[in-house]
Amino acid sequence: MEISAIARGAASIAETGTKQEVDIAVLKIAQKIEGATTTQLIDAVKSTPTVQNLPANLGNTINTTA
Repeated sequence: MEISAIARGAASIAETGTKQEVDIAVLKIAQKIEGATTTQLIDAVKSTPTVQNLPANLGNTINTTA
């Protein structure tokens, strides 16, 4: 086996490790962003005002003939 083949193999392994580290870092950033977005959506749903001034019969039936 030649030394250049060993060097190419080592370089390939090093590149694979670096690529995996970058992929993991990007995944962590994406998860952090997704978590922040989810928190904002949950907070938005919690702060939605409920409508209290509707008639009592509103929303009790569904029109199935339309």
